[in-house]
Amino acid sequence: MNDINFEEAIKMLESEVKKLESGNMALDESIDAFETAIKLVKICNEKLENAERKVRILTENSDGTISDMPFDVDNEA
Repeated sequence: MNDINFEEAIKMLESEVKKLESGNMALDESIDAFETAIKLVKICNEKLENAERKVRILTENSDGTISDMPFDVDNEA
């Protein structure tokens, strides 16, 4: 399941959540859907963390050179 992309994982997660919210599943089915949803959440978080590591802010220094700095999510609010 780790070989899916972020968008696919989100769609699959939404599907599992809808199933759980419907309330029309047996207990065992609900537990299976919940386990799948948790796995998908972990995959999404991992993919987001990987993307965050790759994001860089390019800044121009006073001498005209360009440098990259890690993107700081907390300072971009």
